[in-house]
This record gives sequence, C-alpha cells and structure tokens, in this order.
Amino acid sequence: MFQAGDEVRIVHCEDDPRAVGRTGRIVDGVPPGPLTGGRWTVNGVGLLIR
Repeated sequence: MFQAGDEVRIVHCEDDPRAVGRTGRIVDGVPPGPLTGGRWTVNGVGLLIR
C-alpha cells in the first residue's frame, strides 16, 4: 500500500501518456476511490506534464 510522500514510477496514465516512465510522489495517503476514479494523485512528474 502506498503512503503520502512515497516516490513512485508511473507505468500507465490515461490522462497523459507522456507521464509513463517518469517518477513522482504520492500526494494523498488515502487510497483511490470513486472521487478520483480509482487513481492515485501524483505530483512532481515534470514541468510540462501535469
């Protein structure tokens, strides 16, 4: 299980495929649910990719 602040490598991103292969940090320690569409919130992926 991930926790807030964990560094992760993105392996799939429907919102922006350019994020795949990049690393970022988990923003919220709450597991994904209906509000986020089952997705984790990751920050720090890159300046041009948000």
